[in-house]
This record gives sequence, C-alpha cells and structure tokens, in this order.
Amino acid sequence: MNVEPYGADEESAAVLRTVGRVIKMCREREGMTQAVLGTAIRYSEEQVSSVERGRRAPTESFLEAADRVLDAGGLIAGLKADVEKARFPKKVRDLAKLEAEAVEICAYDNSVVNGLLQTEEYLRAVFGSRRPAFSEDEVDRLVTARLTRQEIIGGPHAGTAFSFVHDEAALRRPVGGKMVLRRQLERLWEVGHMRNVEIQVLPLDSEDNSGLDGPFHLLRLKDGATVGHSDIQLVSRLTSDRREIQILELRYGIIRAQALTPRKSLAYIEKLLGET
Repeated sequence: MNVEPYGADEESAAVLRTVGRVIKMCREREGMTQAVLGTAIRYSEEQVSSVERGRRAPTESFLEAADRVLDAGGLIAGLKADVEKARFPKKVRDLAKLEAEAVEICAYDNSVVNGLLQTEEYLRAVFGSRRPAFSEDEVDRLVTARLTRQEIIGGPHAGTAFSFVHDEAALRRPVGGKMVLRRQLERLWEVGHMRNVEIQVLPLDSEDNSGLDGPFHLLRLKDGATVGHSDIQLVSRLTSDRREIQILELRYGIIRAQALTPRKSLAYIEKLLGET
C-alpha cells in the first residue's frame, strides 16, 4: 500500500535543482550573467534565475538554446529526459506508469468528468478552481501532465479496455461555463463511440448509488494484479491490499449495474447536449 500526501515530490525538486546547478556552472564558466544568457536564448532574466534555483522546469527549447549558447557540448541538452520526468509530480508519474501497464481501467466519478476524458479547457477550469490557488506555472504543469496521461486512450494502447461511470451531477456541473461544458459533453459522446471505451451515466433520479463515498479507479495489470486509486482532497492514494481491492471491485460492479447501459448513456449525453 502506498499513501502519498498531495504535492509531496522531493525527487522531482532534487532533479530540477541539479539541472539548475549544471546550467549555472556552464553560464559562469562562460562569464555570462543571467540577464545576458536570457537575452541570448530569448528568455527573461527572471526565468533563467528560476531555472537555476530549481523553481521552474526548463522547456526543451530552453535547454537546447542554453546548450548552444553556453557551448556545453550536449551536457545541458542531454538533461531533457530527466527534466521531462521531473516536470510531472511523482504521484502522476506513478499513476501514468500503472495506466500504461493496465489491460483494463475502470473509473467512477461523481463530482467532475474523469481526468482521462477532460478537454484542455475543462481541466484548466478544474485546476483553476483549486484553493489555495495554483500559480500559472503549476496549472500549466498539471495540464500538461493530465493531457500526457490521456494519450493512453487510443493509439498504441487501443487494446486497453476502459470503463467509466459518471454520476449525472458531474455531467451537469458547468465547470468553466456553459460552452466549456458543452464541448466536454461532445468529447464524452465522441470517446464513448470508441470500440475499447464504455461510458455509463448514473442518473440523479436513481434511488440507488453505491458510490456515495467518492470517486475511485481500478487498474487491472498485465500480470493479473489489480491496483486501486483514489484522489480525494489532500491525499492521492494507491492500494494493492487484497481486502480493499475486493471491496472496490464489488462496489464498482454494483455501480455499473445501477447505471444506464453504455448505449442508453450515450443517448443520455446527447440529451444533455441538447439542454446545454
């Protein structure tokens, strides 16, 4: 079992600090100030300073330009893979790795649309509503991480089976405004027609809902193991405890039975689109 507090990621911070020190050493070796380097690579002095202090993850273009201007011989550009991994919080990297190994992913959501299905503008609105507020850099980083995770649907992972059950409340909440919600519903309707994806809706007028305790995921892996994941308030939690997995599997099976069938759910989403 693994329990990780929200936002805890010293591993990523250590990588970014190391990258920053390497850039600083190369810059000082060339006798450049941060302002001069920034001008040469078309970044502000503040951005260069943030990178060197490990507070900001440098972009690929930043690393390539710095490597060229500082005549680093590939030393700085060679850090791109390390920075790319460190760009995302550890909990996101761990989850993305498990999702890539899964043969089936099941998810129940009752507050917002599942993260693997969110449009970019919808997820920006989700992250933007967080309090205390994320900085713009943090929002950009989280958005990029979420969009990267979404690549698992389709493409080389088309063999993975996906099952999503949404409480109707999640599909009616106008996160980001009416037009953002409309485009999000269109995305659900589109993905719901993919052969490896099933989307179900649990109507608000249903008297039975076994998912009132909150959202959760089940990831069935290639080796036969199953991992559960929940991300509620300040805690992101992965579990492989057999007793907990048994409860989550039982609960998900009942939730699916309580929801509309995939075919009726797509018709229901189309109905919601007509109302939006």
